[in-house]
Amino acid sequence: MALAKIGAVMFAAAFHTSRHYILFIAMACLCVLLGGPSYAAGAESLIIAGATYREPGVSGPGWAWTDAGHLELNGYTGEAIGADGGLVVTLTGQNTVVETSAPDVDISRCGMEVWGDLTLRGTGSLVATGSQCGIYVSGTLAVDRCKVDARADGAGIADARVAGVIADGLAVRGGGRVVAAGAGSGASVRAYGVCLPSRAAGGGAAGQLTVDASWLDASGADGGVACLGGSLASARFVAPAGGTFGTGGVVGADGSAAAHVTIEPVDTTAPAGETAGPDAPGDGPSAPGTDPATGEPAANPSTNPTQKPAAATKTVTTTTATNTTAGKASRPKAATATTASLPKAGDNCWIAASLTLIFLGIALLCAAIRCQGARFPDCS
Repeated sequence: MALAKIGAVMFAAAFHTSRHYILFIAMACLCVLLGGPSYAAGAESLIIAGATYREPGVSGPGWAWTDAGHLELNGYTGEAIGADGGLVVTLTGQNTVVETSAPDVDISRCGMEVWGDLTLRGTGSLVATGSQCGIYVSGTLAVDRCKVDARADGAGIADARVAGVIADGLAVRGGGRVVAAGAGSGASVRAYGVCLPSRAAGGGAAGQLTVDASWLDASGADGGVACLGGSLASARFVAPAGGTFGTGGVVGADGSAAAHVTIEPVDTTAPAGETAGPDAPGDGPSAPGTDPATGEPAANPSTNPTQKPAAATKTVTTTTATNTTAGKASRPKAATATTASLPKAGDNCWIAASLTLIFLGIALLCAAIRCQGARFPDCS
């Protein structure tokens, strides 16, 4: 009888100790899971100036990749920039990116290509040019305060969409200024200034254009803006007259797709005795064919500036439509001489795995806590 009681006490003591181990291990797992994958919030790799970088903390003439989610450009002039993951780019001074000429670089005929969301911000400007698109973003492109000029000339492109900006969504805010133009003469080329396709990489803003107290000037033979719908806050259509968001993009009063779309803030009233318009560099949106930072003619001017009409009252327009013309083109990473499509990137399977492990860790923790609070008569 005494031996049995001693055995019960030893078992209870061992079990009490094991419960502490379980609790410790569960808490450690949760700490690792919650703190470990934070690096994935930004880009996993960066392509710039013809070289590929796997870790942040590198820099070069006019650029610095400070952390996974942040790139700084300050007077950068060079070949295309690509990122495998979301990125925030801070612009200082005038920056220029052009389609890369290196055949082994994994960027597809764009000036800038980001597989995730892209935010362009700062006090500087960016001019991005490529054959199929100036800027390609698999997620949402946000232009905050800065000036962006994105152009595609369609050189060597056939049976594909060509646009200054191709993204799942575009938001221009904080007084940002965007000029986007697409052109091309190849067989079955559809040219847009801004193309926001209907197949979303994620989220509910796919195909949506949002302009908030900012400027947009977009032109293309098949449509200035192809989108599912959009909204204007403290902004209005200057062109086309009576413009609105229709099926497939911005349309004029007659319901036809507008080849030239101009949006500006509602409070751009010129002082007495002066005419409204971007007469000086940095004043108002750039006209297609000008550098948004200098106001000087670009290499391939397309159209003349649009004269600004009198100011209007503040309006907010929101429309959603079904897009039948602006789907995203599939595109292999290796570019060809006649056709081009945009690559698929970035595997996000780590998200599902992390969530599974987090739930498992929580379950272990709960089990350990229940065990810790359980009463065992023989332990007294």
